Amino acid sequence: MVAPRLLIFDLDGTLIDSKRDIAKSVNLTFRDLGLPEKPNETIYGYVGNGVRKLILDAVESTDVRLIDRALEIFRGHYMDHLLDETRLYEGISEVLDHYRQTKMALVTNKPYDYAKKIMEGLGVDKAFDFIIGSEAHTQLKPHPEMILKTLAFLDTPISDAVMIGDSLNDIYAARSAGVRSCAVAYGFGDADVLRSEHPDFFAETGEALMTLFS
Repeated sequence: MVAPRLLIFDLDGTLIDSKRDIAKSVNLTFRDLGLPEKPNETIYGYVGNGVRKLILDAVESTDVRLIDRALEIFRGHYMDHLLDETRLYEGISEVLDHYRQTKMALVTNKPYDYAKKIMEGLGVDKAFDFIIGSEAHTQLKPHPEMILKTLAFLDTPISDAVMIGDSLNDIYAARSAGVRSCAVAYGFGDADVLRSEHPDFFAETGEALMTLFS
């Protein structure tokens, strides 16, 4: 097997455990709106499909004005609290150091400004050759657009890249882009569900990523 020249990482549930800060910001938003707060475990299930879908699922309303107001409030709270408890998963710092001679990119459905601030705050932003997140008119994973933009920017053939993530969105986006996929068992996704989609690689732990592609 040829080792990949480019490793493309998802963020939430793959590099970082961010779920508590996301849930906190959602409930602070609900408090400001006078809505009943939700258990953290419920909110965790909404993570991974971008901020607007997170709020749509959490608020459970079709009132466009309420959704837009909730989004505005949430964005402020999350920018203030996104590094309260968010940390790299165990072994990830070592993984990034291990692959420092390999091109690495970050492809996330999280808005770019949040992703950049988190990576800088955790001191690992310089590990990545390219970071792309959701912006206006950007197609989110499972659409392959962000992966294809990454390949083009880093001038890397499809055959030389692996997409690493904790969700079906990552596997499907990789498949649509034509790159190999690696699912991780330690993140937000259900490990059995991920296995059932037959990713090209499967990592039980963060540390396992250091030997998976050799």
